[in-house]
Amino acid sequence: MHTFIVVIGLIGFATLGYTIGRARAIITAGGVVKDLNSIPSYYGYYTAIWIGIPSLVMLIVWLIVEPHVIDGVVMSNLPINITQNLSTSEYGLLLNDIHNAANGSLFSKMNDRVIATAAKQLNSLRQTSFMLMLIAVFCVGISGLRFARNRISPDMRARNIVEKVINFILIISSLIAILTTMGIVVSLIFESVIFFSKIPLHEFLFGLNWSPQIAIHTEQVGSSGAFGAVPLFAGTLLITFIAMLVAVPIGLMSAIYMAEYAKARFRAFAKPMLEVLAGIPTVVYGFFAATTVAPAFRIAGQKSIGLDVSSESALAAGVVMGIMIIPFVSSLSDDVIKAVPQSLRDGSYGLGATKSETIRLVVMPAALPGIVGALLLAVSRAIGETMIVVMAAGLTSNLTVNPFEAVTTVTVQIVTLLVGDQEFDSPKTLSAFALGMVLFLITLALNVLALRVVRKYREHYE
Repeated sequence: MHTFIVVIGLIGFATLGYTIGRARAIITAGGVVKDLNSIPSYYGYYTAIWIGIPSLVMLIVWLIVEPHVIDGVVMSNLPINITQNLSTSEYGLLLNDIHNAANGSLFSKMNDRVIATAAKQLNSLRQTSFMLMLIAVFCVGISGLRFARNRISPDMRARNIVEKVINFILIISSLIAILTTMGIVVSLIFESVIFFSKIPLHEFLFGLNWSPQIAIHTEQVGSSGAFGAVPLFAGTLLITFIAMLVAVPIGLMSAIYMAEYAKARFRAFAKPMLEVLAGIPTVVYGFFAATTVAPAFRIAGQKSIGLDVSSESALAAGVVMGIMIIPFVSSLSDDVIKAVPQSLRDGSYGLGATKSETIRLVVMPAALPGIVGALLLAVSRAIGETMIVVMAAGLTSNLTVNPFEAVTTVTVQIVTLLVGDQEFDSPKTLSAFALGMVLFLITLALNVLALRVVRKYREHYE
């Protein structure tokens, strides 16, 4: 909260600097704006940059260094007989107790006099550090304001400087996105390699039993330690397939109707109402699937056609998930179809084609690259969904293609494996990274396939 206040203060300070810099540029030009090398607003941006960027860098460095310094001071002031023989894990636990006590946690050991004293000192140091940080950050900002104000002159190329800074910020932002992706991939690969050094790759990819419990002793029940992921892949594909069977026809047909047939008044009402589905939390969908859809399917299956439908089934999860991703298909496809040039439609009508023939033979092929992108987004959304599957399909790793039975998915198992206190050197926990790596490769393959389709059909309309 304190950091947020500082950031808001910096934004206000930079805005003030913009006004000062702009006014300074006009004054140095004697009030004649045309004598300036750049328009006045660029001088304001120049001043705001010199206030904001150094101050923000100072704030980030302070926030990174501060916890280590404060923790070191607090731990050094503890009695030597408490800290001298502690292992690394015990040292971390003691420090965690002090932090819990300082934050008022219910799990803190406030009745321990040493920890209570250390917690009080920790809070005192935090308050002092915040005040020092506030002073340091705004001193840097004031220094930047004075430096920028003194450099402003009519001959100064403020526009070039500002655009170079913006270009540098854009490059850094792009690098952060790329490096973040690379970091995710590297972490997945690193942990997956450790997992596959303990569990054979062929067992993981082709094994038919999934029970990632490692027995502590030989007599332990229910700890077979089987890591065959085929049931998880099968469950993921089954639920995704059912979801796409629901979402693709409804989404595409509604997009075609709203883009080509619907009147403007109906479109203005129907499209926002359809997009509301995308804003509903997934837990609400999961609750709806578990309490309404799944029981309805079970009752209908037993009474109408005599089928034994499980109370947790892939069908219920897939249908509700399909309803959830209809807006992804419909809204994006609608935008793509509306973007097809009217000249293509007019040319088709001029050759005597009907409206339906024009849509089927001209508009849809021209819009196909965008529609493929929409479908890919929908598939990725379905594969990555967790809450609906947990509540409607269950956690059972069941190898089946029967939509009336309970199944589980890769994402659900990843969440299950990483919940609670886990040791990151056990195959059980490491298997979550292996599942994530396989999921990443599947998504990458879908993206490559979509790009090939887009490039193939784009050539005909460029």
